[in-house]
Amino acid sequence: MADAPFGVRLAEAFAGPGRLCVGIDPHGPLLDEWGLPDSARGARDLGLRVVEAAAGRAGIVKPQVGFFERHAAAGYSALEEVVAAARAAGLLVIADVKRGDIGSSVDAYAEGWLTPGSPLEVDAITAVAYQGVGSLDGVYALAERHGKGVFTLAATSNPEAAAVQTARRPDGASVALGVLRELAERRPERPEAPFDPLGVVLGGTLVLADYGIEPEELRRTPVLAPGFGHQGARFEQLPGIYGAAVASVIPSASRSILSAGPDGLAAAIEAAVEEVAAACRR
Repeated sequence: MADAPFGVRLAEAFAGPGRLCVGIDPHGPLLDEWGLPDSARGARDLGLRVVEAAAGRAGIVKPQVGFFERHAAAGYSALEEVVAAARAAGLLVIADVKRGDIGSSVDAYAEGWLTPGSPLEVDAITAVAYQGVGSLDGVYALAERHGKGVFTLAATSNPEAAAVQTARRPDGASVALGVLRELAERRPERPEAPFDPLGVVLGGTLVLADYGIEPEELRRTPVLAPGFGHQGARFEQLPGIYGAAVASVIPSASRSILSAGPDGLAAAIEAAVEEVAAACRR
């Protein structure tokens, strides 16, 4: 049986602990700062500590899968533990997997992450539509069937992406805007859900107008917004960056929070949650 629609669960997280998304990024230098080994065990320990600190304080966590995957099978085993602990704690889990392919290949990725009962089951994943938004139709269908979410990259916070994402399609729209419009055409009918299950990634370091994106088009679309903290975006800027779409934005931060270390982690999360809430009340 499918879970409640992703958009419903996301709204519950917003109304409860809040919309802050805490990244779980156990990269080597951070593990060293925390006094943990750069191994699957270290990644597991950091991940579980983040889950413990986030539970009841933030609504969402986002493990960056690559930092676990680099430890091969042991890393995936560690990730399974972290994901299971996060979901058991009532946190919404977005796996930052950025999968993209065609046909049965991309469908297989979706099955691994979005199928109920899978060891890697999460609430949502990130996806890449470089092969065309239609290449992800199987992923979107599986997400809809199981009450999951998918965040498709549209305009990302890394500066190298701008040349591709601002490029113009034959219809005159930017590539990023084209992704948004094609997702809107695929929007499932979910009147009971405050938010759609098909979200987008729009970095917090960007000027949306540079991509031809009007915030009014995003009112029901969940927006995963990386780039806050270490990359330079500030939570107080949320209304100015996203305008009318701010009500559906999920600001994500990792290094700026995790750098507080295991002893300061809970306080850093609480401070970030309050900053986000204050910005969104304006």
